[in-house]
Amino acid sequence: MAFWAGGSPSIVDYFPSEDFYRCGYCKNESGSRSNGMWAHSMTVQDYQDLIDRGWRRSGKYVYKPVMNQTCCPQYTIRCRPLQFQPSKSHKKVLKKMLKFLAQGEVPKGSCEDEPMDSTMDDAVAGDFALINKLDIQCDLKTLSDDVKESLESEGKNSKKEEPQELLQSQDFVGEKLGSGEPSHSVKVHTVPKPGKGADLSKPPCRKAKEIRKERKRLKLMQQNPAGELEGFQAQGHPSSLFPPKAKSNQPKSLEDLIFESLPENASHKLEVRVVRSSPPSSQFKATLLESYQVYKRYQMVIHKNPPDMPTESQFTRFLCSSPLEAETPPNGPDCGYGSFHQQYWLDGKIIAVGVIDILPNCVSSVYLYYDPDYSFLSLGVYSALREIAFTRQLHEKTSQLSYYYMGFYIHSCPKMKYKGQYRPSDLLCPETYVWVPIEQCLPSLENSKYCRFNQDPEAVDEDRSTEPDRLQVFHKRAIMPYGVYKKQQKDPSEEAAVLQYASLVGQKCSERMLLFRN
Repeated sequence: MAFWAGGSPSIVDYFPSEDFYRCGYCKNESGSRSNGMWAHSMTVQDYQDLIDRGWRRSGKYVYKPVMNQTCCPQYTIRCRPLQFQPSKSHKKVLKKMLKFLAQGEVPKGSCEDEPMDSTMDDAVAGDFALINKLDIQCDLKTLSDDVKESLESEGKNSKKEEPQELLQSQDFVGEKLGSGEPSHSVKVHTVPKPGKGADLSKPPCRKAKEIRKERKRLKLMQQNPAGELEGFQAQGHPSSLFPPKAKSNQPKSLEDLIFESLPENASHKLEVRVVRSSPPSSQFKATLLESYQVYKRYQMVIHKNPPDMPTESQFTRFLCSSPLEAETPPNGPDCGYGSFHQQYWLDGKIIAVGVIDILPNCVSSVYLYYDPDYSFLSLGVYSALREIAFTRQLHEKTSQLSYYYMGFYIHSCPKMKYKGQYRPSDLLCPETYVWVPIEQCLPSLENSKYCRFNQDPEAVDEDRSTEPDRLQVFHKRAIMPYGVYKKQQKDPSEEAAVLQYASLVGQKCSERMLLFRN
């Protein structure tokens, strides 16, 4: 039990896939398939390891597509923020926001359909009934009490008072906007005088862009002549993430573009606040109703939901409830680890909310919703760029926190391919769970929906389940290895489900997490 020292264990109910269901991407009525588990609680390290094996959460439901069977394979994608340079289209979005804030300028014409209007996947996002049903089936309070008693019987300290302490800590962080970002408004510079400042239409800028492209190509070739980069990144070495040294002709950084100063008579004021959603901080509670109203309008206008859907309860289950345990280690980010809402306040009201998880190695984007009246600001793209900048800021104190996870990349779905525009980025090999630069994956994906990205035919999953008897089970208020538990069972289907679970979560997580068996 030593692996739980200083914290509570993850507790999950596993639900193996029993059938195909309607796909939210290609609309195939019986083409999608995934395995899932209900997480009563989960440590941030366990969830980090799970998403590095292709899992993803929706509320407290954590699911993993059956990649070689589902109609639209969903590949986990991560961006490397420390090397990220905004593209021309990204810069347009940032400048559009700055012009709006400075001068109140609203783009003319109809707004284009915004990709990244939400990063939670449609296959699960619309299934309110499933989440509600599982939430009722899994009695969290009773289960938590059972685990508490079991841990105390093993001589462990209860974590009962921790939420209050974290809540107070988050209140303090919330007053500082929580994110480590400047607490002042986003500002934009005044228009440069004639003859001064960069003219983006002049040849020097085009030349600099070509130089940057060539430098990136050369760097990729140097880093990955024969696949070495895959193993290097899979081991989590942060040194590969540091960008090249700044040069005199280096373009403006993402932060330069976001935090340019506004004139004193700016038309609007924008603030971005990060508030802890689980356990909820006082700021989160105070703004919950306003946040829900934004989400309700978003669903009605963007996704054509009826006025009575979703209910506030459904909103809370999907976007506020989280299994992640709040953690605030001294070497972690100032706001701590766990689940948060990144609120975009324009002139004193919420116009968008990004739901994010802050994990040991990454910021994971869960969902984005916004007030449809501000669609012209391309808030999906803008929020992604802000989250990338946020990740870079967190990295300054917590060096291992170096990635930005964007959910799933679905090459067969044109609507979801936009995520590949945030580069450099990597896709997760669905068989060996190593990260491969997306440029190497795209040719294979053009030929087949399902691909193994690792080109080494002898490579295997390094964390595959090799000792299933060491898997931890929570049964009848007792915690035991699976090797002990299975001697008490006579149902042959029980073993098949447990072994499937072990293979999907990997050896490390199977030994740390508690698999609840009723």
